[in-house]
Formats: sequence, C-alpha cells, structure tokens
Amino acid sequence: MSVIEHIQSKLGDLDAWLIPHEDAFLGEYLPAANERLAFVTGFTGSAGIALVTKERLHIWVDGRYTVQVQSQVPAGTQVHHLHETPIGDFFAELPQGSRVGFDSFCVSARQLRLWREGAPGVVFVHGHNLVDACWPERPALPSAKGFALSDKLTGKSCQQKRQELAKTIAKKADVALIAQPDSLAWLTNLRGADIPCMPVMLMRGLLSASGHLKLFVDIARLPADAELGSDVEVFAPEMLGAELAALKGQKVLVDEGLTSAFLVEELNMAGATVVLGTDPALIPKAAKNAVEIDAMRETHLRDGAAVSQFLCWLDGIVAKGERPDEAALAEQLESYRKAQADYLEPSFDTISAAGANAALPHYNFRNGTPAKLPKDGLYLVDSGGQYRLGTTDVTRTVAIGEVSAEQKHLYTLVLKGHIGLGRARFVKGTCGHQLDYLARAPLWAEGYDYDHGTGHGVGQCLSVHEGPQRIGKAANNYPILPGMVFSNEPGFYRVGAFGIRIENLVTVEKTEAPGDREVMCFENLTYIPIDKRLVDKSLLSDTELGWFNDYHAKVLAKIGPRLEGESRQWLEAACAPL
Repeated sequence: MSVIEHIQSKLGDLDAWLIPHEDAFLGEYLPAANERLAFVTGFTGSAGIALVTKERLHIWVDGRYTVQVQSQVPAGTQVHHLHETPIGDFFAELPQGSRVGFDSFCVSARQLRLWREGAPGVVFVHGHNLVDACWPERPALPSAKGFALSDKLTGKSCQQKRQELAKTIAKKADVALIAQPDSLAWLTNLRGADIPCMPVMLMRGLLSASGHLKLFVDIARLPADAELGSDVEVFAPEMLGAELAALKGQKVLVDEGLTSAFLVEELNMAGATVVLGTDPALIPKAAKNAVEIDAMRETHLRDGAAVSQFLCWLDGIVAKGERPDEAALAEQLESYRKAQADYLEPSFDTISAAGANAALPHYNFRNGTPAKLPKDGLYLVDSGGQYRLGTTDVTRTVAIGEVSAEQKHLYTLVLKGHIGLGRARFVKGTCGHQLDYLARAPLWAEGYDYDHGTGHGVGQCLSVHEGPQRIGKAANNYPILPGMVFSNEPGFYRVGAFGIRIENLVTVEKTEAPGDREVMCFENLTYIPIDKRLVDKSLLSDTELGWFNDYHAKVLAKIGPRLEGESRQWLEAACAPL
C-alpha cells in the first residue's frame, strides 16, 4: 500500500486530508522530521500544498516548480498553480458539507480564516496528523544544544530588546505570543541547528508588556553562556498549552499570518482577547542596528573571498577543457566557504545550474542527474552561507567558452536593471514595490521580464528570506527603513536554453539631499566580480559604466587583501575596468 493509499484508508468520515509544506512553526525550511509534503508526494520544493481526496492526490505549486513537480509526484496527480488557481478556489467548489481534515498546527490562523471565508460550506476538521501515522520511520526531531551570540555581534542584549519590544506591546495588549523561531532567536541572541540552512532552535515565547519572557524550549538545550537577563522563565515546549489557558481575560497580541491556527484557537477557548497585529520583533529584527550591519559587512567580505576563489578555480578548469558537473561545482564552492572563519552551513541549497537548467530559477541538481558544464554557454550559481556574524546570498552568471551576442545583450539588460536599483535614492516612507520598476525597466523596454521578485530581506545569522521587507511587483506596504538588508536580483530566463541572474545583497542607509525630506539609498554588502566577458559595453550609459568600474575597484580594494597568489592575480584581472 502506498503512503497516499494509506492516508486514504484513514480518512473515515473525512472527504480529504490537507498536507501543507509548512510544519508547526510555519517555516520555509524544515527539519527532516517535518518534511511531510515531500514524504507523501515526492515533491521537494520549498513551497506547496497537497490534498489527498478519496479519488486522487492534488498538489499546488508556484511558477518556480511547475517543471520540477511533474517529474517528482506520482502518476495521476492533479497539479495546480499555487497562485493562478489557488486551493481556496478548489475548496469553494467542493459540495456543501464537505469535510477537510488537517493539522491546524501546520496552517496559519490567517490562512484558515481566509479559507473559511471563501468556502463557508466546507467544514475544516482539526485532527492528529495522518501523515505521521503513516510514517513509521519518521526521523527524530532535532535535540542539539544551541549557541549564543555575544552583544558584540548583536549590538543589544536580550534584556534590552525585551524592554524595547515591551513598549510596543503595551500600546495594544498585555502580552504577545511570539510564534516564529527566528523572532525568538533574534530576541534572545540564541541560535541553533534545528532547521537546515537556518541557524535557529524551534521555540516559542510569551512576552509581556512588562518585558517578562516565558520561553518554551527544552532548558537542557540552552548553552551555558546564554545571557537572557533577569525576568525570563524557561518552560518545556509541551507547557505552552497550559500557559495559553492561563491568559483568560488578557489581551494577547498575535500575528495571525505567522501563528498556527491551533494556538489562536487555544487562546480563544481560554477566554483571552486576541488582538491581531504585527509580530513585535519583525521590524526591529529587519531594521538592523549599526553593530549588526558591521557584522554583516565582515561576513560578506569573508564570503566574497570564498566565492572569488571559486570563480578563479572555475575559470582555470574551464581553460584546461574540464567540464565538471553541477554537484562537483557546488561542492568545490562549499569547500572555499568552509575554510572561512565562523562558517556554519549554506544559507540555502546551492543553485548550481549549467546551460538550460539555469532557466529554472529554483533549480536543484539534487533532484536528478547533475548536468556538466557546456562546452560553450552560461553557468549560473546562486549560493549563500550562514556565518556566526551574518548571512549571505549571491548569484553570478559566468561565461563558459563562447557565448552568443544575444546572451551578452540580455545579460547586459539584466546588469542595467541591477545597477538601476542599486543606484536608487528614495524618500522616507517608500515601499519595495515602488522601486521594483527600476530593476525591470531595461528588460521591459525590449519586451522581456522575469517571474520572480526582485529583492527579499535577509537576516543576520538567521533566515536568508526574511520579512517583512520585499521588492517586487506585488504591493508590500512595509516602508523601507535604514538597516534593512535586501537582495538585488533581476534576471532573465529562456526555457530550454539558458538563464541569467545577477544578485548582490545591499543595506539601506540614510544619505544627504538638499530637500526637506529624509532620503535613503542602498549600499552594497556583496563584493564579488561580475563577469565582464558577458557585458556589451555599447549598451551601458556613462553613468552605468562608471558604476560598474567603481564597483570593481571597491571589490579589488576590499577582497584583494584577503587573497593571494593565483586568486589575487585572477581578481586583479576580473576587476580591471571596462
């Protein structure tokens, strides 16, 4: 009996069972024990949702995975587009009285509310997770001890952060339920290894308007040098339910998009008043202080040295006529990062994509047979590292052998967009979607575009995809603030042929302006050569050419002292002005 058939046999009076990608902490990255969607369907992407009905398996994925999913799910699976034909529309078309079972720990309170509003005839039934009941060899949950970051890397102690957040909470509520592990990691200055590519421990917290914190994590897992300050109590994770029940009559601040539906239902049943709002740690975590930004700067210099060594090595083997595969290339890049001080792990699975594979923005060579570098064409590598000091994410597209005039033309359009956004100056209050056009304009002018966002937030030794800041077509009404870190990553993709992306991380800084409004700009954090062999100089304005040459002068000045020998010589040549 297959896993799907096993789940179908356990439906009972249910018409379907829901399997989100998310686990009880609603994260993008999951410990192996919580990869339920992959276990049932075979689909290994980082976003998706499945529904097992009595007749068949349905799965919803976004545009990044429409090709990948077809090769991974069982025959007969009905594949849907996550955004164009969302699962909420599917629910709305179910017969009146249909019963959909789900684990309400793994669905946000906001998502469940929207489904119920959109499909009032459907009964959503919480129950014990049927997937776990069909998974006898489920991996164990993480249990390793965490580690602490000193104030020298975070700029503020846990006690200082608690007191600052308490002032925000006091304006709306008596206590805040903080449900996201990265928010608690930032608040406590604790990190861990519970989730691949994201150095956090799986924990939740209740922070009161007085600054008192109840932290729900196994106390044996806390490092000996943890400095939480006074007024912090540590509870076993299973005690959270009892503590929520004790909040009867109190106003509890909840971010419904980041909190499990189960926990919000517990508060409602306890007689607490649920106050919907933003996770109080979200904005302070995103708008980093000067100490955090300095740590991020050093992180990117170390990472820049590692990636530059890799690019030097890559050029060398290509010149010798060697064409290793995508897996070997990713492994070689990882070896240079491992040699850097304070390196922990990748910040996401490396996208090592040769030739046509680069046309898939979230390509993963682990899902099939890794391809070898082409004799002539493009190689795209999107990778990042987690260091104790910070988190990196960079994409470079590299010329392999001969490249076509069209590839150089399109690469230069992407570069122009990257420069356009990187040079932006904008007034206080500007939101990310208002800047997105700057990155797309050169492509749009010739009838091209890319189907992903232009910029996502990045944490400090935290999530490589950090909210709430974002740059993209979709409206994002969180204003850009000094200290926020964004990616700047326009691209172009021709299915079946090649892909192009250029990505740096930038931080937001205040800048001088003659007017009466506060003005901000982006400062590069990433200093790694951009392949000038792919640039059509005739397409660049004098301003763009100046930016390109100035950027490479800074790369040489900042990364050069960290390299020697062949790598240093390669860097000098790669950074020579156009």
